[in-house]
Amino acid sequence: MIMEDPGETRIPGSTYRLQFNVYFKFLDAKRIIHYLHNLGISDIYASPYLKAKKGSLHGYDIVDYHTLNPEIGTEEEYNEMVSELRRYGMGQVLDIVPNHMCISKENAWWMDVLENGPGSVYAGFFDIGWEPVKKELKNKILLPILGSQYGNILEKQELRLTFETGAFFVYYYDHKFPIMPNTYIEILQYRADELEKRLTSENPHMIEFLSIITALHHLPHYTEKDPEKIVEKYREKEIIKKRLWNLYSESLDVKNFLDENVRIFNGMRDVPRSFDFLDKLLNEQVYRLSHWSVATDEINYRRFFDINDLAAIRVENPAVFKEMHTLIFKMIREGMVTGLRVDHPDGLYNPSEYFKRLQMCCFLHTRIGQGEKAGENSRGEAEILKQYDDLLSSNPQMKPFYIIGEKILIKGEKMPDDWPVFSTTGYAFLVSVNGIFVETANAKAFDGIYTRTVKSKLNFQDIVYEKKKLIMEIYMSSEINNLGHFLDEISEKNRHTRDFTLNSLTDAIKETIAFFPVYRTYITPSGVTERDMRYIEHAVSKAKKNTAVSESVFDFLKDVLTLKYPESFANDNKKEWIDFVMRFQQITGPVMAKGSEDTSLYVYNRLISLNEVGGSPDRFGTPIETFHGQNIETSKFWPNALIATSTHDSKRSEDVRMRINVLSEIPDEWREYLIHWKRLNKKKRVVVDGQTVPDPNEEYLLYQTLIGAWPVESTNTSEHEVFMRRIKDYMLKALREAKVNTSWKNPNIAYENAMMNYIEIILKNVRGNQFLKDFHLFQKKISHYGMYNSLSQTLLKVTSPGIPDFYNGTEIWDFSLVDPDNRRPVNYDIRINMLEELKRRESEIPLWELARELTMQRENGKIKLYLIYKSLNYRMKNRELFEKGEYVPLTAIGEKEYNVCTFARCVGFRNIVITVPRFFTKLIPQIDTPPFGYEVWKDTSIVIPFAGAGVKYRNVLTDEIVTTEEKDGAALLLLSEIMKNFPVVLLEKI
Repeated sequence: MIMEDPGETRIPGSTYRLQFNVYFKFLDAKRIIHYLHNLGISDIYASPYLKAKKGSLHGYDIVDYHTLNPEIGTEEEYNEMVSELRRYGMGQVLDIVPNHMCISKENAWWMDVLENGPGSVYAGFFDIGWEPVKKELKNKILLPILGSQYGNILEKQELRLTFETGAFFVYYYDHKFPIMPNTYIEILQYRADELEKRLTSENPHMIEFLSIITALHHLPHYTEKDPEKIVEKYREKEIIKKRLWNLYSESLDVKNFLDENVRIFNGMRDVPRSFDFLDKLLNEQVYRLSHWSVATDEINYRRFFDINDLAAIRVENPAVFKEMHTLIFKMIREGMVTGLRVDHPDGLYNPSEYFKRLQMCCFLHTRIGQGEKAGENSRGEAEILKQYDDLLSSNPQMKPFYIIGEKILIKGEKMPDDWPVFSTTGYAFLVSVNGIFVETANAKAFDGIYTRTVKSKLNFQDIVYEKKKLIMEIYMSSEINNLGHFLDEISEKNRHTRDFTLNSLTDAIKETIAFFPVYRTYITPSGVTERDMRYIEHAVSKAKKNTAVSESVFDFLKDVLTLKYPESFANDNKKEWIDFVMRFQQITGPVMAKGSEDTSLYVYNRLISLNEVGGSPDRFGTPIETFHGQNIETSKFWPNALIATSTHDSKRSEDVRMRINVLSEIPDEWREYLIHWKRLNKKKRVVVDGQTVPDPNEEYLLYQTLIGAWPVESTNTSEHEVFMRRIKDYMLKALREAKVNTSWKNPNIAYENAMMNYIEIILKNVRGNQFLKDFHLFQKKISHYGMYNSLSQTLLKVTSPGIPDFYNGTEIWDFSLVDPDNRRPVNYDIRINMLEELKRRESEIPLWELARELTMQRENGKIKLYLIYKSLNYRMKNRELFEKGEYVPLTAIGEKEYNVCTFARCVGFRNIVITVPRFFTKLIPQIDTPPFGYEVWKDTSIVIPFAGAGVKYRNVLTDEIVTTEEKDGAALLLLSEIMKNFPVVLLEKI
């Protein structure tokens, strides 16, 4: 039967992110599903696996939405993976990419646009400005892919004309560009008289050759928009290609003639005029090939951020939406995909409308699939959609399919109310939970350490402002210039604003975006929310005070952004304002992401464990009250949001952050080591063009990175070399992202080489390396405390409101850095064997003994796997308690109360108590001492407000039974009793 109840939405109990690519395929996933099921995972969370650019390691550069990525597996292999999921009752949340596509030669839609221009049936699929500011690009697409100036590339013969199966193409290394059929005439007519002499005019091959030229003359122009003419062109051009290929294959004379023409068009080295033919041919194409640097000023298709080979698609176009989701909806209809994660919704024209349409279609295809599965004749789409409308009318908050959006929230920002999603992918929780392991009381001490180290007082918000301006001026100036011209056109239509200059309007846009406090607003034609009004007013107000541009220009911009139309405003003018606002909103997000995430977070290095997506590293940690408050809010409003501690977008893994957080507890010791290391390594630094390498800020970043990423166990020479290579790769990326001494756009190779040499010298594993000897001593201590931090964080994730998400491989110690480091292949054999060993030991010895044994041998990572295995399976068996249970912060009292985070989850008479320690340097000064017993916890207790004396609790992780005691009228659990054999506690009331 088809389910009538939309409340039957399948909600994951927990998710595990799998990174699919050529190194991890569908069959690899199939092999570990049994392991994930045993671990307690309910749903895999799959990275994009539709056909991507060849060699893609992440899957976000999709070239074909209609097929699976052949590098990951066949349809049969995919079905095997899905069958294995079904065998264990598991679901699949799929990461989808509605914002952009990779525009490589593998993308048939893009290749069609390059061949047919604005007359292409796919021209409306991409966000292309066919009438850009640069008039020479009217009805053309700028392709900034050349490694040097166009003329140099041409005369070096790096652009190569070819003839393949009836069509002409131009190659630039791996790039392939179609020649527009209308312009084949240029190639065919050159020396045509010589061919005629050879064949004579009566020769059937010559007659066919001339007939093909005539047919080409009759092809509609590429700017033709008439649908009938476009259909005619598509039909005729393909016929012409077939005829030309047949002629080429049948006539040796024609073959030799065309081959020679191609050779002539490709020119001769050191003969510049010989390239005139190819130059003229290329100038007649839809595209204009240019040096890659031209993109920042003149590119006329919207990109994903500043990545030239990722072009934005217009998913707001119903035809694009349908084509993009065809395979996705098929997989939903067949029950293969049970949830969706939407990548970068802030880049969409209207995210709210997209999500509403997506939910509606998921409802439709789910219901169709249910009918087919039940063996019924599927009801008509119209009937199902009417049912959806009726259900939505009675319950506007209905969300029939599990969808989450990759939305980054700034401090205090809420999810848009009208998005029919189950919230975000977990960045907010990541930032919040990480923050409670940072000692907020030491903020000033770290300010002093950082200021003295870098010899400057850095302000994070100032850096963000400056870097956002840099992004707009250097990396995305084309997008900003287009907005400026758009606003200028609007201003010209009103006598009160027509005197505003283009430069002043563009400057106002830049200043406003630079001060924008959030990624974007969500204004639609229906109006402006109070939330969005507040953000716009804030940005405009700050921008006004920071520039010489007239206030009236900013007032005009604010009026446009808030849709404050003049009286008697025509509908066409209103549409123009709305279109400007929608495009403005699509730009603020990428500027924030590039300016903050991808630049400022590599510049402001006070404590780099705080430098995460959605975080504010100028806030030194999270008060425990704030953490509880955010959990309560999640419990009330977003109980099914993902909560994560590592993601593919993390700047560093959860275990790396937990190590670095330890530094916040010991500022004096950190300062001493820092001074000592700088002194030891002073002579190893070099000067490049007057600049010391590394500069103080980079050296400070490097030391923290080494502390966080250093292997937990000693390594041999080859493993040390691999680690050193990873650190070099990370620091190279960090330097280029910071855009201070080098950058991706203008790499300073001499500076970069000096940095790589410095890293190699200080990490050289040889006798007499005093730095390494000193570093190992300190790092071992930090690693010891960091492990306990990680265990506390892990249990908080499993038991807090929301759906716990695990990033691939992080179920044991994982010290990965930013991508691509965190996309390295995961050795699942080790993890599978570990879990099997844990289950065997669990059956052989008491649980408390196993727990203590794992604590003593914590370096191998098995303890983290055990914690996840036990707590996650408990959660899966008690889902109601975690998904609907009340979140109750508990109070710790006693000498070590500050070192505790504790709360309860309650449903009816059932309750559980979660308790984790923090700030271990104050708990266990000796690193070989476990955080157990009275010697550590003294008189510290937890107050249990909903229990009396003598209530028994079982520790899920150790099987020990503890009993509440009464003191001064309150029921207490003594930390010295509940923490005897394991560092964290999960108690269930018996």
